Amino acid sequence: MLHYFRNMENSAKTSVLYNATCPVCNFEIQHYARYADANDLPIRFDDLNSDARAKWGLDADTAARRLYVLHEGTLTSGIPAFLVLWAQMPKYRWLARMVGFPGIKQIACVAYDHVLAPAIYRWHLRRLRKQTARARD
Repeated sequence: MLHYFRNMENSAKTSVLYNATCPVCNFEIQHYARYADANDLPIRFDDLNSDARAKWGLDADTAARRLYVLHEGTLTSGIPAFLVLWAQMPKYRWLARMVGFPGIKQIACVAYDHVLAPAIYRWHLRRLRKQTARARD
């Protein structure tokens, strides 16, 4: 999935849209955010549950289904998004290169698209239903 965003106001060279209410997503992205901050990397991290999501042009449900990265005007999602993010961080460039190898990239995409992302998304929906049920009680 590639889209071109020329008008999105962004001081960072790279922006990440993630679900901070997802324990798995939040744990991983906060690790990257701390690394980026400690190394003064031009990466912005936007929680899809905040007003920042409006700049992305994605509805909450679409945004919750996978990781999105905007880099130099190009939006990627899933494993390609991770590859872009990792390539921006010196400590993780080796991982971007390794996962980006033909064969490995295809396997990683299939695993993310058909197993990992759907499982995390279903877990997200269950958490939302539980929150809604508790709010009604």
